[in-house]
Amino acid sequence: MCPNPNLPVPDDFTPVPSTSATTHVSAVESIDASTVDVLAVVVPAEGELPSELGDLDRDALAAAGFDGKPGATFCLPRAGAPALLVVGAPAAGELDANALRDAAATAARTSAKLGARLGIRVPASSVDAAQAGQVLTEGALLARYRYTALKAEHPEKPLSALVISVDGADGGAVADGIRTGVVTSRASAVARDLANSPPAHLTAVALADVAAELGDAHGFTVEAFDREQLIEMRCGGLLGVNAGSTEEPRMLVLRYTPEGEPTGHLGLVGKGIMYDSGGISIKPSDPMHLLMKMDMGGAAAVLGAFTALRDLGVPSTVTGWLMCTDNMPSGTAVKLGDVLTARNGTTVEIKNTDAEGRLVMMDALALAVEEGVDAVVDIATLTGAVLVALGPATAGLFGNDQGIVDQVKAAGTAVDEPVWQLPLEKKYRKQLDSEIADISNLGGPFAGSTTAALFLAEFVGEVPWAHIDIAGTMNVDADESWRSKGATGYGARLLAEVARDFTPKA
Repeated sequence: MCPNPNLPVPDDFTPVPSTSATTHVSAVESIDASTVDVLAVVVPAEGELPSELGDLDRDALAAAGFDGKPGATFCLPRAGAPALLVVGAPAAGELDANALRDAAATAARTSAKLGARLGIRVPASSVDAAQAGQVLTEGALLARYRYTALKAEHPEKPLSALVISVDGADGGAVADGIRTGVVTSRASAVARDLANSPPAHLTAVALADVAAELGDAHGFTVEAFDREQLIEMRCGGLLGVNAGSTEEPRMLVLRYTPEGEPTGHLGLVGKGIMYDSGGISIKPSDPMHLLMKMDMGGAAAVLGAFTALRDLGVPSTVTGWLMCTDNMPSGTAVKLGDVLTARNGTTVEIKNTDAEGRLVMMDALALAVEEGVDAVVDIATLTGAVLVALGPATAGLFGNDQGIVDQVKAAGTAVDEPVWQLPLEKKYRKQLDSEIADISNLGGPFAGSTTAALFLAEFVGEVPWAHIDIAGTMNVDADESWRSKGATGYGARLLAEVARDFTPKA
C-alpha cells in the first residue's frame, strides 16, 4: 500500500479487513443448543408458533411488547440454554427472499451484544432452499458488518459462527446457497471497507495495491496505469480532474476470464473519486462534504463484484475500468472555461469542476467501446439530483438499450438493491451544448441526473449501455435491515448478479 506520505498512517492499516473475517456458516436440519449463544426463531405474523416458545402464545408475546411485525424482536434469557430471540416476519404467504434477508439481519443485529454464535431457524416458505440459504447468510453477515480498521476497541462481538435451519428444506441445497451468500456478502463488505476508508489512508495509488492483492486472491488480473501512461493514452478526463491534486491518478483495468468458452463480454466502469472537494467549484463544508470519501463507491462496487466472479462461476468474460483520483483545488487545478479532450477525441468545456465524475468516466467508456464489449454497465455516485428524485433507498438507472437495462433491473430486484429506470430524454441534450467545444460537462438547473446520463451516452455510441447513479444509495445514516451505518456497498452484489446472468444482445 502507498497511502498519503504527508500524513501518518498506521503500518498495519489494511483497507479490506473483512476479506479475512472468519464466520463459519453451516446448514443443519435442527439446531443443537450447545453450539450457539443465541437461538433466533423467525415467527410469521400468522400460523403456529415454533416449538421453542413452549407455552408462550401470541397473547403472551403481545403482553411482553412483541407486536409480531417485521423487524420486531423479543429476547428471552434462559438458564443453561442459549438466549431465545423471537423475530417478527410477514405472514407465510408474504415471506419472500427479501423478507428472509431482513429477518436474518434483524436477528444478527439484535444478538450482537449477546454472543458470537448465532442460530437462525426459519419456517417453510415459497423461497427455494438454495435462495433461502443465500439470503439468510447475506442478511446476517451484512448486518453484523462494522468498519473497525481504525478502532482500538470493538464493543460488539464478531460473529464467529452462524447456523441456519430452514424447516422442510433440503440441507444440501441450503448449504449451496450459504456458499453463494458468503461470496456475495464478501463482495459487499469489500466495497464497504473501501468506501469507509479515510481518503488519506486510501489514495488512488493505494487502491491499485489493494486491487492487485484482491486479484491474486480471487482470480482476476489487475493492470494499473500511472499519470505518464494516461498521458500517452490521451485520457484527458482523468488527467484533468487530477490536475489539482498532489496525488497520482490511477486507471485500473480488471480482467476476469472464465473457464471454457466465454458466453459474452461484459464491461463494468466505476467512478473512483477518492475524495471530492468539488475542485475550484468547491463544496460547502457540510455533512455531505464529509461523505465525499465515498465518492469512489462506484469503483468500490466494481472491485467488490470482481472478488465474486470466479466463485460464482460467471461464464462471461468481464473487464472493469476503475477511474481513480481525488478532485482538489489548487493552483494547477482545472478552471471553469477550460477544455479537456477525452480519449475518443471529444472536446469538453468545463462549466463546473464539481461535475467531475462524468469526466473521468468518459475515458473509461471510450476504452470499453474500443475493447469491443458486448455491453457496458457503469456505476457512479454521480448526481445529487438522483437523491432528490429517488431518495436514499433506490438508485437511478438509465440506458440506451432496454435489454441490458432489464438485466440490471432484474439483478437489483434479486439482491434487494433496487433501481428505478429514469428517461434518457434526448430533448435535454441541447443543455450540454458548448459554444467552444463539442460538449460541456454541465446542463441546466433541472433533470440533473438525466443530463449527466446524456453526457455519458455520448461516449458509448451504439454499444448496449446502462448507467447506475448511486449517489443516494451509497450511504445510510443509521442501521437499516442488512444495511449497516456508513457505506452500504451498494452495487457490488448487483453487478455480480448482472455478470452471473449476463446475456449479450442477439
